[in-house]
Amino acid sequence: MGFRENLKAELAYSDMRVKELAALSGIKKQTIDSYLRENSYTPSVENAVSIARALGVSVEYLVTGEEVSLKNAQYPTEARLAAEIIEKLNEKNKKMAVTIIESIKKQEDKERKT
Repeated sequence: MGFRENLKAELAYSDMRVKELAALSGIKKQTIDSYLRENSYTPSVENAVSIARALGVSVEYLVTGEEVSLKNAQYPTEARLAAEIIEKLNEKNKKMAVTIIESIKKQEDKERKT
């Protein structure tokens, strides 16, 4: 199954309407509707991430139908630990943790440029 089919299945599983997903993800309802059409196109990475976060699933799950096991992923121990901790947080705190990490990364990138 592809993105369209997995998105439809996840909406049904979550008992969520497209209107609700649009509100949670910040993506226009019409755009999400276009992803659900028979001749749909694949969303941008940013939109796929927003949709996945709103549904509480990974982008990989939406694209492939399979979840990634963090234990088998080829990431440093610290990254896996951080991901496992973040995964246990509620949605509000997950977003906050990601925002903090993104802020740290931006600051580090800024420092490297100077």
